[in-house]
Amino acid sequence: MLRIERSAWGLVLLSAGLQVLIFPLPGLYWLCWVAVAPLLVGILRARAPETLRLQLNGHRQARLPATPWQGFVLGYVCGILWYLGTCYWVYGTMKQYGGVPAPIAVLILILAAMHEALYHGLFGFLVAVVAGRDGSQRRALAAAPFLWVVAEFALTRISAFPWELLGYAQTANPTLTRLATLTGVYGLSWEIMLVNSVFAAAFLVARGRRRWLLLAASGAAAILQAGQWIPPAPPPAAADHTALLVQQNVPIQANWTRDYFENTLRDLTSRSVEAAGDARSAGKADLTIWPESPSPFYTSDPLFQNAVSAMARQAQTWVVAGSIGVEPAMHSNGQESKVFNSAALISPQGEWVGRYDKVHLVPFGEYLPFPRLFSFAGGLTKEVGEFSRGTSRLPLDAGSRRLGVFICYESIFPDEVRQFAAKGAQVFVNISNDGWYGDSGAWKQHLQQTEMRAIENDRWVLLTTNTGLTAAIDPAGRVVAQVPRKERSVLMAPYALISGTTFYTRHGDWFAYLCAIISAGVLLARFGFSSARRKPSEMAE
Repeated sequence: MLRIERSAWGLVLLSAGLQVLIFPLPGLYWLCWVAVAPLLVGILRARAPETLRLQLNGHRQARLPATPWQGFVLGYVCGILWYLGTCYWVYGTMKQYGGVPAPIAVLILILAAMHEALYHGLFGFLVAVVAGRDGSQRRALAAAPFLWVVAEFALTRISAFPWELLGYAQTANPTLTRLATLTGVYGLSWEIMLVNSVFAAAFLVARGRRRWLLLAASGAAAILQAGQWIPPAPPPAAADHTALLVQQNVPIQANWTRDYFENTLRDLTSRSVEAAGDARSAGKADLTIWPESPSPFYTSDPLFQNAVSAMARQAQTWVVAGSIGVEPAMHSNGQESKVFNSAALISPQGEWVGRYDKVHLVPFGEYLPFPRLFSFAGGLTKEVGEFSRGTSRLPLDAGSRRLGVFICYESIFPDEVRQFAAKGAQVFVNISNDGWYGDSGAWKQHLQQTEMRAIENDRWVLLTTNTGLTAAIDPAGRVVAQVPRKERSVLMAPYALISGTTFYTRHGDWFAYLCAIISAGVLLARFGFSSARRKPSEMAE
């Protein structure tokens, strides 16, 4: 196999570093416009075979694009480095809370990186295939935005962890993110990649044309990024309801004695009732939300049930309580009870009237994909390998309001969240336990992706977390109210009920499918063109 040029490896390292910097906590979002360009240049100038003796400007040897295998390797290495730099917190989570030794935690992080990087590798492979043996850089650069979306779409639909897609780098740009109401986050990824392709083209053409391409790409990036600071931005969203978001700040590894359990439950209920009283003096709260947490709050526990019912009656609000749902087994069939990661709904009269059971479970956190192979990871929670999957994404009916409740990392799956709005949810409720992440950047990365769900579906999001950030997010993806992290407190969160739907809510990932169709067409045309070129030579033989 022809060797990959050393300069291509340098460009891969540069691109991986830039892709790490564009997400929290570094948060240098404006670098997204150039972050993937070095990878593109590296793939399209990866080899200089001995048989090639063309000269550019009398000095430089022209280089050819990578072979498909080389393109995969370059993209794969870039993806591994990006994942290690962005999701480094996986190590701390597994070591501190999973109870695994440090070497095993490192191994888990590396294996996760190797899995997630397959989709970066897919992108590199496809770019190299489109470029072909004739080295059509123009064709590859034109196709690159579509191919990138295909790789992200595959990551979302196949992988269990589509963390920080490229488009999330512009979540805080309220002007630009209006596009997401049509295309979802994939449209933003496509737009960012389009600018990256122009920057890459500037370094692949002769120097005489380079200046104009750089000016065009820089101008486009500046104009698009300026939407974050320059009006017109969406005006502040009107809110006519108030919810009480209870940030419990329960330690992940608490020693749950009976006294500790009762004291914790008593403190949380009293804070909730007190906050409801304060809200009545300033208006009226109609909803109280408790987050997902490490508390052993079982829906089958009479002590927990009675305490929450009494709280709902005293506060005179609907209550959504993160809890462990238990479905008793029928004794006649000998099956064990099913356990769910749940959000229970309690009426102001104290009646338990509904429950959402989490559908998309976290691998290694809520179930073990291959229990025998990964049994060493079973210490992450007491319930690993025991949670069952929910089966419904119907909104919960809380009187005159319909709540689209999703739990923790379900918020990173665009098509799954939009189903709640498509089925009538008027406001989103996301309960999460971000305490697993410690002080790493993961909590901010998670917040960023949750904000995008608000934008795509034009919905308020009431984000209630165990350790923070607990916040009210408006339909433009802006945090309009919050409480400090790592404190036990209650946020009076404004929100509104919205019944209309966006184009994305109604039609889902149509744009990603369109990119897949266009990419397939490009690949078919590429092979058809190659066959047409080979045919005359075959006839001559």
